[in-house]
Amino acid sequence: MALLKIEDLKKYYYSGLFKKEVHRAVDGISFEIGRGKTLGLVGKSGCGKSTLGRTVLRLLEPTAGRVLFDGQDISGFKGSTLKNLGTKMQIIFQNPESCLNPRMKVYDAIAEPLRLHRLCERDEERGRIQELIEAVSLSEELLFRYPGELSGGQLQRVAIARVLGMKPEFIVADEPTSMLDPLVQAQVLFLLKKLQNDYGISFLFISHDMQVVDWMSDEIAFMEEGKIVGFR
Repeated sequence: MALLKIEDLKKYYYSGLFKKEVHRAVDGISFEIGRGKTLGLVGKSGCGKSTLGRTVLRLLEPTAGRVLFDGQDISGFKGSTLKNLGTKMQIIFQNPESCLNPRMKVYDAIAEPLRLHRLCERDEERGRIQELIEAVSLSEELLFRYPGELSGGQLQRVAIARVLGMKPEFIVADEPTSMLDPLVQAQVLFLLKKLQNDYGISFLFISHDMQVVDWMSDEIAFMEEGKIVGFR
């Protein structure tokens, strides 16, 4: 059984008098992702890739369709039920600064979701954070620096460590390397592959870079104007 199954998923935006104008950002998409597998999603800017990723995670409410995670329909989850699901389904953003508080040191940035979801006891926290920082190949000395003191590649690794701390089974990686230079991009891609092998994580890997997607993915979906137009 697939870990994630999407059935006829739609996300529409309405505008104009009496909502007569419709923008079909996601228009009847279906696919599956197996455990420990990566589906690459390729398309031009504005085709709906990021909207699809956020709708799958329920960061955006779907207009119609179903999202099944581990055989359970999560399309109607709300409140604490949806919050609890957040530990299993996570997102890595294009810009890591969007999830890091510039006034919060790296240690506390990684600890924040652990505390929020009560994923470890306070006396276990330091050890857990050391494990996470090592898992993303960063030096422990960076834990007590602020985000503004880190490079782009280091910031993305910190963002990945935050996500990894929740032990997710599925991650939407939304253009996670597009803002990095080629050498750092390659390092982060190798890191994601290693984490997938070590922890059995499934990915929806979103990018406009066909070469990157081809290397990362077990299967590739091509998206145009809100629709999947083919698989490879």
